[in-house]
Amino acid sequence: MSVARVTEITAASKKSFEDAINLGLKRANETLDHIEGAWVQDMKVSVKDGRVQEYRVNMKLTFVLR
Repeated sequence: MSVARVTEITAASKKSFEDAINLGLKRANETLDHIEGAWVQDMKVSVKDGRVQEYRVNMKLTFVLR
């Protein structure tokens, strides 16, 4: 029997949404073992003077408890 847990994280990047996702997963992987999936729940941007300053993602990560 497997038991999984879901945790929510937020990550940001000045480059792109994809970079924010990868940075968030990389950092979460340093602390959480056995990450099996991620659901990008929200995508937002921070804007200054009419230009995108930062890309932000809110993700739910699923990992298996062993």
